[in-house]
Amino acid sequence: MENTPKTLALPKAKPRAYLPADFEVKDWASLEPIFEELKNRPINSQKELEKWISDRSELESVLSENLAWRYIRMTCDTQDEALTEAFQFFVTEIEPKASPYDDAFNRKLVESPYVEGLDSERFFIYLRGVKRAIELFREENIPLQTEISTKQQQYGAIAGAMMVTLDGEEMTLQRAADRLKKTDRAVREEAYRAIQERRLQDKEKLDELFTELIQLRHQVAKNAGFDNFRDYMFAALGRFDYRPEDTFAFHQAIREKVVPVISQIDREHKELLGVDTLRPWDLEVDPSQLPPLEPFQTGEELLEKTIECFYRLDSFLGDCLVTMREMGHLDLESRKGKAPGGYNYPLDEIGVPFIFMNATSSLRDVVTLLHEGGHAVHSFLTRDLPLNSSKHPPSEVAELASMSMELLTLDHWDIFFSNQEDLVRAKRQHLEGVLETFPWVATIDKFQHWVYENPEHTVEERHQNWVRIFEEFNLHEVDWSGLEHLKPYIWQKQLHLYEVPFYYIEYAMAQLGAVAVWKRFKEEPASALEGYKNALSLGYTATIGEIYAAAGIRFDFSSEYIQSLVDFIKDELEKLK
Repeated sequence: MENTPKTLALPKAKPRAYLPADFEVKDWASLEPIFEELKNRPINSQKELEKWISDRSELESVLSENLAWRYIRMTCDTQDEALTEAFQFFVTEIEPKASPYDDAFNRKLVESPYVEGLDSERFFIYLRGVKRAIELFREENIPLQTEISTKQQQYGAIAGAMMVTLDGEEMTLQRAADRLKKTDRAVREEAYRAIQERRLQDKEKLDELFTELIQLRHQVAKNAGFDNFRDYMFAALGRFDYRPEDTFAFHQAIREKVVPVISQIDREHKELLGVDTLRPWDLEVDPSQLPPLEPFQTGEELLEKTIECFYRLDSFLGDCLVTMREMGHLDLESRKGKAPGGYNYPLDEIGVPFIFMNATSSLRDVVTLLHEGGHAVHSFLTRDLPLNSSKHPPSEVAELASMSMELLTLDHWDIFFSNQEDLVRAKRQHLEGVLETFPWVATIDKFQHWVYENPEHTVEERHQNWVRIFEEFNLHEVDWSGLEHLKPYIWQKQLHLYEVPFYYIEYAMAQLGAVAVWKRFKEEPASALEGYKNALSLGYTATIGEIYAAAGIRFDFSSEYIQSLVDFIKDELEKLK
């Protein structure tokens, strides 16, 4: 690639101003004196208060990066018990002891006579978060949160061990799912049934785990003075800009404005496939019955093509991925024993994140790397912000970074698809997938509201209400006869329910924002891309609305706004016919 630099200066962590340069997080004994010093340090001026805030931030970044590497190594190899133990050690031995100090630090800050002198513009978001944390903290929740963290790990281990055998070959569920794109309907059906039946083998185990998590989370909420875990999480996630009632209206708008469009697409696919009934294994195959798209063969090829794609869009974006490649901050290919899913994990000291995913050879993998690459760019753009907390914006902003990247790169997908017909197919599939994001997100979110509003529900009630909500939003044109026993358990594949509760509606909000960014980019490419980068550079130093405004778009999920952006996507899809 001509525009790939032959040499790139690799970033280094900024010199520490508080902790010794060679300090490593090994045990609580070495950390406790540092926490004690911060807790007891006299603060006699505003300058000293700002230095104290800076030192605390440095400690947070060191702890965060240490935990990050423990998590990364564990998910890269869930079968290495030592790696799991190293992560669990931090969760059980470090975090519970650090948590009371965090509360003490927060109180020390807000009770300081010098806090009023802090620059309101610079510290507004930070102080708002500190005050909210004080409201939420309860000593009795520390052991509960430790237990929750430990149980959440179990989901990745259970899911990561799921394998199926097809044509004599043992493979991950991700690799088996690639067969759902095959033109041979019998092959698709075999793969679909194998995947679902393998998931069902652990259905009781996953139901039991979820029940335990619900009970623990409800107790945390009650201890903090909330009626339910949903209300607690709206506070804990810092949702200052909207309320549960707003998400209910969002669900309704999705049902009214998006679901009918998806149903129409499914009817068109059924007609093109020439089948009497649309079955669950018919949803991912190309409706023209062409072979599945294969944009790459290896993880290395996927990375090289994505780097070129980023460089075509903007040199800074390409540099981000090249830097990560040179530093070994990527693990892309699917393999046995690797945890499911994909993520971009920020590394707060070095400021260069780590991308983890399970690539096989599909279009979905391309989109995943573009998506996580957007998160990575966000990390690079915020790495020099002075406060560690400012590098971690809420998900409504974080997902805007990633989802926008999927669409901003769309005009350069010829890198993956040299054949024009394949390129058009890929773009159509992705844009249809953008629309499909909304109903699925609404389903998961509405389900979570029900689950935590009714924490004493039985497993049977959970299954019944899941099916009710699922059928409200999804697959109205699909024939499920003979497969009804699968429906009650479809939710178990969604790791967010287990590992990051209530972190999901943001995907739909950010997807709207991403479509708006792309719409602006189609009209004025240079200023839209500059606005995108400027918005991300703010990190979490402004409100969600202000960050969206910096990108030249609105933080708005009203029915009218959804309609305007759905119409835009429909127009783009028409151009691809």
